[in-house]
Amino acid sequence: MSNTTVPGLDGRPRCRWCAAAPEFHRYHDNEWGFPVEDDFRLFEKLSLESFQSGLSWRTILDKRDNFRKAFKGFDYNKLARFGPADVERLLQDDGIVRHRGKIEAVLHNAGIAKVISSEQGSLAAFLWQYEPRSDAVTNPQSASVSPESIALSKDLKKLGWKFLGPTTAYAFMQAMGLINDHVEDCVTRQDVERARSRFTRPT
Repeated sequence: MSNTTVPGLDGRPRCRWCAAAPEFHRYHDNEWGFPVEDDFRLFEKLSLESFQSGLSWRTILDKRDNFRKAFKGFDYNKLARFGPADVERLLQDDGIVRHRGKIEAVLHNAGIAKVISSEQGSLAAFLWQYEPRSDAVTNPQSASVSPESIALSKDLKKLGWKFLGPTTAYAFMQAMGLINDHVEDCVTRQDVERARSRFTRPT
């Protein structure tokens, strides 16, 4: 094992961060870094990254099913129709993070996502424009921002998007497979690389 990995339950090396909580192991092996083109999953991750601000990802991951139920599977077409009464209802839902500003931001951002999808063909087509060139990616897990995450954050903010800075945008890109940020010795890195090689970028 290198100093950047830990043994998983099967004894094989994985990114060190996945040892921080038991539920991280499955998330690391089956989700983190694998490319995603589903619009609602992409919007979900952007929204949950915003909710995570000031909290741990473990807290959000533990509540993710509750978030999905409360926010209609993060179908931004439905969420764009939510109003003040829905905000008040969500603030009473103890299964999610009850932060008025973040809840209102998700509903606000849903309207923007709907417009982007209409104009670009899909939210995925817009977001995948920010995938870095393969030769531009730094050593895995050595950065918290990138020129592309800065550009994504800046461009979404121009459209009125709330709660998305460059660091949050970079975490989104890591998780949704726009980059493969598993460390070199991690057993999942090659799985992600194969998935990315087969992935058809949304256009």
